[in-house]
Amino acid sequence: MEGVGDHGCEYMTGGRVVVLGTTGRNFAAGMSGGIAYVLEESGEFRRNRCNMEMVDLEPMSQTEDVDFLKTRIEAHLNYTDSPVAANILEQWDTYLPLFIKVMPVDYKRALERLEKEKAA
Repeated sequence: MEGVGDHGCEYMTGGRVVVLGTTGRNFAAGMSGGIAYVLEESGEFRRNRCNMEMVDLEPMSQTEDVDFLKTRIEAHLNYTDSPVAANILEQWDTYLPLFIKVMPVDYKRALERLEKEKAA
């Protein structure tokens, strides 16, 4: 999506969301599952738009996340002819560091526990 109002991803329990625009206040309140990728151009999201009670904000450091994000933006461009998506993709190296991964703390622990069990 190219923006979301107040309470975006409130009580989210699964899936993935990509936000290519601004967010309203109280983003991720009660978010217990799933992952959100938010374009943070102004610093406002970190400062006072995200409800940090149940989530951590992480950089886009994992290849899987970067690949997912890029393919979703490419699909968005394909389906909507979005100039926002086109601009991001044209300047990918500039925009990628501006994305933040919003990850519920308990969900991350559960995924790590599953990976350990799988490896054992």
